[in-house]
Amino acid sequence: MVTMVRTCAASAAGVGAHFAPRVSSGSAAAGAASWTTRGYPASISRPAMGAPMLPSPMKPTGSPAPLPYTVASMLIGILLVALAAISWGTTGATMTLAAGDAGAGPLLVGWARLAVAAPCLLAAAALFRARPVITAARGDALALVAAGTAMAAYQVCYFTAVTLTGVAVAALLAICSAPLMIALLAALFLGERLTSTVRISLGMAVAGTALLVIGPRGPGEIAGRSGLGALLALGAGLSYAVYAVGTKRLLARAAPLPLAAATFTLAALLITPVLLIEPAVRRPLAEAWPLLVYLGVIPTALAYIFFTVGLRRVPATTAGVVSLLEPLTATTLGVMVFGESLGALGMAGAALLLAALLLIARAV
Repeated sequence: MVTMVRTCAASAAGVGAHFAPRVSSGSAAAGAASWTTRGYPASISRPAMGAPMLPSPMKPTGSPAPLPYTVASMLIGILLVALAAISWGTTGATMTLAAGDAGAGPLLVGWARLAVAAPCLLAAAALFRARPVITAARGDALALVAAGTAMAAYQVCYFTAVTLTGVAVAALLAICSAPLMIALLAALFLGERLTSTVRISLGMAVAGTALLVIGPRGPGEIAGRSGLGALLALGAGLSYAVYAVGTKRLLARAAPLPLAAATFTLAALLITPVLLIEPAVRRPLAEAWPLLVYLGVIPTALAYIFFTVGLRRVPATTAGVVSLLEPLTATTLGVMVFGESLGALGMAGAALLLAALLLIARAV
């Protein structure tokens, strides 16, 4: 009978059934209030042979339901996040063309990305008749606001940092700090645990990205930049981490497409006031609109659909590591399209980054 109870509980968990509330392991009441699919709380005795099976109390919807991380699901998730990161890697080259041809400022480009992406995502959500994002769970509305605000803050922090410190420093601090912050926030708010393989992959990926950014430019271009710009770049890394962790929490109950639509609509509304401080708006929009439409549709709307669907299948920390394919793609485009030199450090960084991604994929 005990075996039957365990089997039924495990089967129910696999199809989405929830048990009573779980509290963190550090809580004094963890032993009395924690339910799992493998047994009973310490304060409740196991049923005797022949005792009737009683229905388990339902788990409240305020706590995210854990998703099963199967091998096939995680590999698909890694692939989708990788496709999103590769698409993001084209953003820098597109921005360079938009700024050179039409004089589009960084903040204007950041606003245009969200302003184009939001209606595209809303239209897609309506077309597929996706279910609403917000549920009755406590904290869902707060998580959605945090994700949308973080996405808007990322555009402001990162693109302002670029103007103050240059692309190299902004990319180095924002992109390299984001996976570390994701790992920390995911451990605090999602209960994710870092395995030894993930720790090694995370260290290799961050070190490789740093070498990849520094390599083509040399340490001299990195040093002596604005302190405010450096703080803004770190703020961009934190904003991205908040977005990833907030989205991961919501994905326990929300479909990826309407979640992305709601997040980017909120972000577009929040970032619109930056147009008031942009020196030129009409002329860059009129001349660079094909590039801005591309930025909004491909590396923003479509890429974040890929990222959100992939994030549902993998831990947030893993998604943060895989997303470091973005600077590798950007550097590759710089070498192939703009004739930049990668340098020995850059080549070593690219190899280290690829090795980290292979390591985390093989560990699935």
